[in-house]
Parts: sequence; C-alpha cells; structure tokens
Amino acid sequence: MQTPRAGSSRDYDTVVVGAGIAGLTTARLLAGAGRRVTVLEARDRIGGRVHSDRSGGTVTDRGASWIHGINDAPLHAVTEAFGMRTVEFTVGSYQPDSRPIAYYDPDGRRLDDDAVAAFAADVHAFDDALSMFVAKIGAGVSYGEATEETLAALGWDDARAQRVREFARHRTEEQYGVWIDDLDAHGLDDDETDGDEVVFPDGYDELATRLGDGLSVTLNRAVAQIRWDENGATVIDTAGEETSAARVVVTVPVGVLKSGTLTFDPPLSEPVAGALDRLEMNAFEKVFLRFGSKFWDEGVYAIRRQGPAAQWWHSWYDLSALHGEPTLLTFAAGPCARAVREWSDEEIAASVLGSLREIYGDAVPEPTRIDVTRWQDDPFAHGSYAYMTVGSTTADHDLLATPLGGGVVHLAGEATWTDDPATVTAALESGRRAASNILGRDVQVAELWSR
Repeated sequence: MQTPRAGSSRDYDTVVVGAGIAGLTTARLLAGAGRRVTVLEARDRIGGRVHSDRSGGTVTDRGASWIHGINDAPLHAVTEAFGMRTVEFTVGSYQPDSRPIAYYDPDGRRLDDDAVAAFAADVHAFDDALSMFVAKIGAGVSYGEATEETLAALGWDDARAQRVREFARHRTEEQYGVWIDDLDAHGLDDDETDGDEVVFPDGYDELATRLGDGLSVTLNRAVAQIRWDENGATVIDTAGEETSAARVVVTVPVGVLKSGTLTFDPPLSEPVAGALDRLEMNAFEKVFLRFGSKFWDEGVYAIRRQGPAAQWWHSWYDLSALHGEPTLLTFAAGPCARAVREWSDEEIAASVLGSLREIYGDAVPEPTRIDVTRWQDDPFAHGSYAYMTVGSTTADHDLLATPLGGGVVHLAGEATWTDDPATVTAALESGRRAASNILGRDVQVAELWSR
C-alpha cells in the first residue's frame, strides 16, 4: 500500500473508482509517473466487465471476449507486450462474410455458396447506401428509420429487402444489445473492423491482472458518494470511510452512474450531465452451451438462421478451438434479453436448443454445461455496455469525459471514448486519456508495460 508524503493534507494525489480496464490503466500510468494513487473496487475481484470464469477447470469469458481488429490497435499492442495468447476469430463484429458462415433459410435449409454470396453482396450494398444516408443527417433519427429510408431508396422487392432488414436488426441487437428503433442512426458509426479479430484462450482477465500488478487496489470497497470542489475530492464508501485526494477518476459503468447508488456533491454539471442523460445501458447476455460431441458442420465460424424463427436465437459461434471442447456461443440481446431475464439458465438453454433442433433435428444432444451471464442484474454494471439513445451524438462519448472542477473530477470507461465505444479498447484508451489530462502530457500506451 502506498503511503502519503509527509506533510501532505491529502491521502492520495488521485483516487480511482473502479478496477476495470479503464481504472487499472489510469492507475498504472499515474503510478508509473510517480503519483500517489489508489484504486477502490466494489467487487471482490479486479477486471470489471472483463471477467474470466475458471470454474470446472475451464476458461469462460463471461464479459468482454474480442479485440475487434488488431491492425494498428493499441489494445493488441498491450496484450502482445504482456504475452497474452490469442486465437483468431473474425466474426465478432457481425460481418456477413468475413469467415465461413453457415446460413440457414427460414425453413432450416442451408444456403448454398451462391445464395450466401448474393445475400452478403446485398448487405454490403445496403451498408454503403446506409453510410451515405447517415452521413447526411444529424441526431434524432433512429437506426431503424435510417434502415427503412435506405431500403426504400434501393427499391428492392419485399423478400430481398426483408432479409437485409432482418440482418440490420440482428446486427443492432448483437452489436449494442438494443432494439433497432431505440439506437440513434449514428450509433454504429464506429462499426468497423481493421484486421483480424482475436480472442483469448487463457482468459481476457489476464489483461486486468497484468495492469493491476503492483498497484494499490482495495477490493469490496463500494463508493457511495464523491464530494468535490476545485480544491480536491473526498471519496466516501458505503461504510462511511473517507479517502481524500487532489483528484478522482470515476470509471464505473453508465448503468451505475445513472442508478443513484453513487452520487456526486455537487452533482455532475454540463456538458457531462447532458451526455450521461443521452446514453443508456443495454441488455445483452451470453449463453454458452458445451456439448459432448460436435453436431454442426466443420470449418464454419458461425451458424446463422434467417426468417421469423430467428427472432431471438439467430447466430451461434463455434468456440470449440478456444474452449478445447465442442462449444457454441449465442447471445440474448435487446428485447430477447429483457424477455428471458427472469428465466432460469435451464429454461434459456431449452429455448436455444429448440431453435438449433429446427436446423439439426435429433442430432442436437443435451449440453454438458450451460453458462448464462446476468449483467442486467449486476449491481455494479446494470448491463453490459452503453449505447446512444435516439437524439444523442457520437460526441457525447467524449463529452462524458470532460474534466470538471478544474481537473478534479474525471470520468473514464468504455462509454467515454468516441472512436470505438463499448469495447475494451475504449476502456483502455479512456484510461490513458485520463492519465494524460492529469499529468498534463500525452501519455503513450507503451508506458503500460515499460514502467
């Protein structure tokens, strides 16, 4: 544990609230620069929404899984520097054709290569037209409205337009865990993947472990209030214990900031307050099914279903290479996640298996293990990540990180980074920015592993 300098009136130079990737990045960079910094974490572990479950002798990333594009990616540079093993898995951004995908039509029949190519070409044509449409409009138009305007302009027949409309809805849910009409049309402006995507066979939380190495971190210390003015901040936990600092970096999720369990005195001011009001936490859960044997085709990265039967369960991802045993991952997203929120893991699995059996019939066995996440019910998250409501702008992410009180209060986290929000990359970069603002210089990401 670091101790205050003799004669210092503050316990620390900086208190960081939250030991997720943003908080650990901030703290590590500040500590490396010689600042007295401590991290207060409400959970009994570090990592936040990067959470690798190692029960049963397996590794299951119940939170973040992917790096969405490794070319010139600062996060990939960090994981490489830390020696984290990766497995290539390039379909995590809901691309229609980046790797082999087995598509099934509304009747459960697999599409041949020509049909898949035609469908993927339609998606790409739609995306090009959608991008041009969205570039011309401001905030206040939903992604659903933009989709309909674009499809109308393309002039396709009903069946052709419907399959692309369905893809756009599924992509919205899987990318942001929200119904297509509830996301601003600019909410997927960042939806680009540069290079391969990778996942982590040893668990993504190795990143948190390496970032937190040597830091002062106190677990099971939930913060209830932050009192601040231009002279400094006092952080008060739920037990009433106070910690003072010249500044505070708050990295808790948007869901916590909006829940009322953590308050600011005085309240957050503009432009932070307005940006926070326009962002919301999503509904997005993972469903992992492990099997004793593989019943789906070899050589595919994903299975996708089309048509009305795919309203909830439409995409399954083959994680066998990652988990070392036959494993499919699917997502309960948006309306589905809210509808099944009170269901048991077994009830959710039964629903997913019913959809799979419409394709594969009796070849689908009972799973050997079921894992379902519950981020909506997590009191330290209230969802998986934030999304832009209709009327918000991409700038709201950066506005949320505006320093307040002359640089006393800083917010960081995946929701505060405009270029690639809702990702671990955003969390890491927002932490680097917070450290840069506090130190008054452009902190380089390489300082994370060179300290």
